[in-house]
Amino acid sequence: MNVIDWLLDSDPAIRWQVMRHLTDAAPDEVAAERAKVATEGWGAQVLAAQPPDGVWGGSAYFPEWTAVTPTLQLLRAFGIDPRTPAVRRAIELVRANARWEYDNLPYFGGEVEPCINGQAVAIGAYFGEDVRAIVDRLLTEQMEDGGWNCEQERGSTRGSFETTINVLEGFLEYERSVGADANVVAARIRGQEYLLERRLLRRLSTGELAQPRWQYLAFPNGWHYDPLRALDHLRDAGLAPDERTAEAIGIVESKRRGDGRWLLDHAFHDELQADIGEAEDQPSRWITLKALRVLRWAEGASASTAVP
Repeated sequence: MNVIDWLLDSDPAIRWQVMRHLTDAAPDEVAAERAKVATEGWGAQVLAAQPPDGVWGGSAYFPEWTAVTPTLQLLRAFGIDPRTPAVRRAIELVRANARWEYDNLPYFGGEVEPCINGQAVAIGAYFGEDVRAIVDRLLTEQMEDGGWNCEQERGSTRGSFETTINVLEGFLEYERSVGADANVVAARIRGQEYLLERRLLRRLSTGELAQPRWQYLAFPNGWHYDPLRALDHLRDAGLAPDERTAEAIGIVESKRRGDGRWLLDHAFHDELQADIGEAEDQPSRWITLKALRVLRWAEGASASTAVP
């Protein structure tokens, strides 16, 4: 079985994205497959696991992989249609009943850490909720170097790769939800430059690899950073790869096995609200999907700039 057939022999959450990003299927075929995410497989499992009060895991953020935030991030990664009635009901319950561990604040009003607030913006914007108050707070928290850092309130003066990627994903989702906002776009571009100036991997001060663990690819990421996550964000944002992305792209390419698949290098989670059937050091459909669409983006950009 070739790699594309292997990916398609999976859950609707994988299939529709393969059809859209890798096989260029017709839009109506992609939409029909995407519609299945809420009623079949992993997406349906997650919706069915929602308790009567709507608060998965009994809390907004902890347990880290089964609470509301990681669960809604998982549904977002699945690409579940936010307009589906079952999804709307699920979100209404979250809006009514979920509260942050910090100060019992309402879920779609956000809390205080920019890393968590970036995730809340991505979730809220994707599911059509009003998260402008969180966005405004994050705009005031962007640091001089263009990044964000959860340690800012404890004296940090430098951005963090991990906090920054969470905010960038949130801002991009917000722009898609409400339309371009000049301040949000400008902040996102500055944040992307923060990562690119560091070649998505390295300390600006020394050029050293910032975290050795970033060479290992994971899904789902939660708040954690890795180069594939950063590259997939840049692809999603419509940026063209350049020499600053080359090393990260090279790391992704180097991990492709002889059979054309990628392994799940690391599983941060110990449990999810759906069994996605992946294990460390085993072939991963999620990593393979993301890696192939990133490499297609990189190769397309190279082809478009080649000299005839």
